[in-house]
Amino acid sequence: MNIFLKEFKERGFFYQCTGEENLSQLLDKEKINAYIGFDCTAESLHVGSLLQIMCLRLLQKHGHRPIVLLGGGTTRIGDPSGKDKTRTILSEEEIEKNIKNIEKILKNFLTDTNPKTKPIFVNNYSWLKNLNYISFLRDIGKHFTINRMISMESVKLRLDREQPLTFLEFNYMLLQAYDFMELNNRYDVSLQMGGSDQWGNIVNGIDLTRRLNKKSVFGLTTPLLTKADGSKMGKSANGAIWLNSDKLSPYEFWQFWRNTLDADVGKFLKLFTELPVSECDRLGSLEGQNINEAKIILANEVTKLCHGEEAALSSEKTAHKVFTEDSSDENLPTLEILNTEIIDGISFTQALVRTGLVSSGKEAKRIIAGGGARLNDQVINDAGFMLYAADLQKTPKISASKKKHALIKVI
Repeated sequence: MNIFLKEFKERGFFYQCTGEENLSQLLDKEKINAYIGFDCTAESLHVGSLLQIMCLRLLQKHGHRPIVLLGGGTTRIGDPSGKDKTRTILSEEEIEKNIKNIEKILKNFLTDTNPKTKPIFVNNYSWLKNLNYISFLRDIGKHFTINRMISMESVKLRLDREQPLTFLEFNYMLLQAYDFMELNNRYDVSLQMGGSDQWGNIVNGIDLTRRLNKKSVFGLTTPLLTKADGSKMGKSANGAIWLNSDKLSPYEFWQFWRNTLDADVGKFLKLFTELPVSECDRLGSLEGQNINEAKIILANEVTKLCHGEEAALSSEKTAHKVFTEDSSDENLPTLEILNTEIIDGISFTQALVRTGLVSSGKEAKRIIAGGGARLNDQVINDAGFMLYAADLQKTPKISASKKKHALIKVI
């Protein structure tokens, strides 16, 4: 088996592959160009996208070139895969802003000076915007049957639930297939990678490229990633785990990985770090207090990839100070409050919500009642407790548990 595919499987990336034996032979014979597409529906990427980014890094490590396809065109429609309702249509300005932000994030992970493995960033709007509708229907649409399209999992899900699926979204699978064919033409791309929910779209692209370009291309997918407790990977109780520091501080990002379930440590080390597989297995097999050291290594390695080594070390230092020395640190998430907001005081419950430590007032009251809420490490057990200017003069630490802290700063 080809060494890229071998490591791809050993690290747990592998789910499905078209023509695996032929792909392995191709990878042994030559260095290829492979792509993954990224929707531009948000101004950042979250941890759910990190799995695909790591696939591109692994591809790069083995001497192949990653092609990053930014969906400037398809985002104008919306991918129905895995969605149970129609996506919100974004404005041109919103999409362009999102593209710039997402490209910046991806370049942090995929920077390479080697001309043979240096990533190429492309926007599918550059070719989709010029399509003639009549010509597209005649030349591309004839290769797709309604029978096959409605059998796609993303379509069946919506139809079975009697939820609307617009004609706009129905066209998405044609455009994604067209992307694969176009990338094969322009950049000699021979492999598309993606999540398991993209399998049908990938297969459509393979079939279209074979029909029109007379070329053999391949698809490779990763599994749906869940935690050991069955919950979806990529979100915490307080929302998405974003990859850019504007939306989530490096410390909060670090804490997300530090709080990994014991049973997930080995798996996440293999997927989200570049430590040797044998070392990931060793760390994942640790028990008791020792597994906490493995979690710190996991948090440091992933934070280093996303935010840099300095941010990783600073986050570990902050956590040590907060949890070991019962003190505050300036790297904690900080809620800034205007002087005018505290003339009449601010409730402790509201402060917990506004810092993002809890998702609602109801949750804040539950934590206060359970004795988990603190101000500068002093338990607050009154849900009606008020904070005034005098309480906030020295940027106090507010806590929702032993592991969730923030600072409040008056400006």
